[in-house]
Amino acid sequence: MGLFRRGPKRDSRDLARDGEFSFFSEREGGVFRSQVRQAFAEKGLEVTAYAGVVTDSAGRQFGLGNLAAVCHRDRRGERSWPALIRDHVGKVLRTMDGPQPLEILSEDEIRACLYPRVVAQETLPASDSFRYGRAPAPGLREVLALDLPEAVQMLSEDSLTDLGDVAELRIRAMNNLRALPVEGHETVRRGDGSAFEVLLGDSFFTASRVLVLDELVQRLMGTELTPDGALVALPFRHQLAFHRIHDAQVIPALQAMAQFAAAGHEDAAGAISPRVFWWRRGVMTPLSEPDGDGLRVVADADFQEMLERLVQGEA
Repeated sequence: MGLFRRGPKRDSRDLARDGEFSFFSEREGGVFRSQVRQAFAEKGLEVTAYAGVVTDSAGRQFGLGNLAAVCHRDRRGERSWPALIRDHVGKVLRTMDGPQPLEILSEDEIRACLYPRVVAQETLPASDSFRYGRAPAPGLREVLALDLPEAVQMLSEDSLTDLGDVAELRIRAMNNLRALPVEGHETVRRGDGSAFEVLLGDSFFTASRVLVLDELVQRLMGTELTPDGALVALPFRHQLAFHRIHDAQVIPALQAMAQFAAAGHEDAAGAISPRVFWWRRGVMTPLSEPDGDGLRVVADADFQEMLERLVQGEA
């Protein structure tokens, strides 16, 4: 999963756009939904396609957002869509129609595949099902999830009732997160001399490793974070970027990471946030905001004071 690669062949942006998924043209959106309906039909299930979901006769809804983004971003282009869609539909139906993990797995098996997952608050149901989750930053929520062979299942508050104390479950989940291997690590260097690190992986919990950032930085860089912390970005679930703050290079690094986060978040499957955050002792403060077609830095007084100190230290 490289950072920079040649993009897939797509319809021109000058063509009329799909009403739900603007990264598709109207034609691409029609082809995508048609192939989704066909994939369900091959499994013996007739569905009705709407803009962002399909529904079956029993009223079950299947969201299309992540699947649409996966198809859009696949560098092989449209020819890859049928196989991607059939694979996704097969996994969804096996997960929904098969035995439920919490009913068939032992307590030890459940705890072995339990992880904390950072997601965008807006992707969670409007109900109180996940009110137990922490908010590591504005717009983000940390919930508990099971990493299963064919799916990642986020656990609602009701499903945790028989598993034990949430605080104790989180401790186990965090230990599992710490034990994950590093799948990929790249350094992005800019012409202005700034640089930041990017962790990449197929794991759905790659971005969630921001929860153990201090230990991750020590593991990857061989050095601890300073009291000033780090810049972090988690544009989507398979990517985590950070810059260890130790000198005035934090200024160009912030600009570079803001562009990186916004670009990585756009059209991504498992999108989390287009923002850059200031991470200090586990607390994350937003530093950038999308602003129309551009970006806006929103550094607070504490961050400005730190920048002045670092700049004066190099004067």
